Amino acid sequence: MSHASMIIGIPGLEVMRVKSKRRIDVWARPFRRQASCQHCGGAKLRIKATHKRTVKHTRRGNQVMILHLKVPKYHCQSCGRYFRHAFAGLRPRYRSSDTYQMEVYEAHDGGVTQRKLSRTHQISGATVERWYRDHLGIKHSEMDRRRCPRVLGIDEHFFTRRKGYATTFVGLKNHKVFDVKLGRSESSLRPYLKGLRGRDNVQVMVMDLSETYRGIARQYFPNATIVADRFHVVRLINQHFLKVWQQHDPEGRKNRGLISLMRRHQWNLKDEQHANLMHYLADYPVLQQLYVAKQRLVRLMLLKTLTAKRARAKLPQLFELLDQLRDSPLRALAKTLTRWLEPIVAMWRFSKSNGITEGFHNKMEMISRRAYGFRNFENYRLRVLTHCGWDGIINRVRMNAHPPLIG
Repeated sequence: MSHASMIIGIPGLEVMRVKSKRRIDVWARPFRRQASCQHCGGAKLRIKATHKRTVKHTRRGNQVMILHLKVPKYHCQSCGRYFRHAFAGLRPRYRSSDTYQMEVYEAHDGGVTQRKLSRTHQISGATVERWYRDHLGIKHSEMDRRRCPRVLGIDEHFFTRRKGYATTFVGLKNHKVFDVKLGRSESSLRPYLKGLRGRDNVQVMVMDLSETYRGIARQYFPNATIVADRFHVVRLINQHFLKVWQQHDPEGRKNRGLISLMRRHQWNLKDEQHANLMHYLADYPVLQQLYVAKQRLVRLMLLKTLTAKRARAKLPQLFELLDQLRDSPLRALAKTLTRWLEPIVAMWRFSKSNGITEGFHNKMEMISRRAYGFRNFENYRLRVLTHCGWDGIINRVRMNAHPPLIG
């Protein structure tokens, strides 16, 4: 390899001249003829003609390097077929090299906007998006070959006002997004769920207290144990309690200091804070009893990784609290918890929660904001899977983005 070829980064080139002004123009040709036919492997080749090819290659400093290549067209006397000279890193009929496209992809993936790349690399914003998607290269067939994770989290998040909500499927054991699909109803997710491979592989499904998702789990994931999400259960308890507080003391409900004390766990309060809160609740005996019951209930909800024997031992305490709540203003809460009793009890056996999914939702929101919003859901889905998806698939995608190069 010549020194010029080493600098350019494409082997087998002989540089004839270079001109540098606003850009770097490099005129080059193959260092030697191609040795064999790319179709039959024959060695009897003759040069039929030569054509010129202009390719954007890379950037040196702030200047774009343009390659002006003299490309021989060969005729194989063994098989009679024609073909052009092959260059490493230059695909046929492309006006830019793989190196140039990779520069644009990595810059855009790192946060550089399409408008900025259009100016620096002298391409259109549509070309930036197309190259980015080509390097992602996530095909539906590749997505279908994945098998469902054993511990699956499911939750919804907002996409756009026009298209509504999307459903996120997360592998909670590997902390990776499995997939994102538009819609949150059984009818909208039905085609995807019916074609999903490895549904029988799912053993645990973590979700909030959504009847829709529970119905989906029972219908499409028959071997999965439904586990309630601990965060949503505790939040539901607090919401019901604060609503009852609003009914008993509307003015006190507006006090931010009291709101903070009411929401926090009792064991996290300082002695002075707990004394002040009890002094306030002394004027509302019913509210005070509900507060004590709420704290006992939350403490039960926070239990995790219990053995089956210890979980059974805790059941009488839970039943006692639910009976107390049925005869109180929190009867609606008791009804909801009773309806979800089995997933809540299953929650004691596991440590995983949908907090991982909520964290991915925050990251998805940042991805959407960086793009000033997405109109096309598939573009959004590809970006989410690239930044939050499984490493094995992304690695295969990056490998498939560079197929064997022939000229």
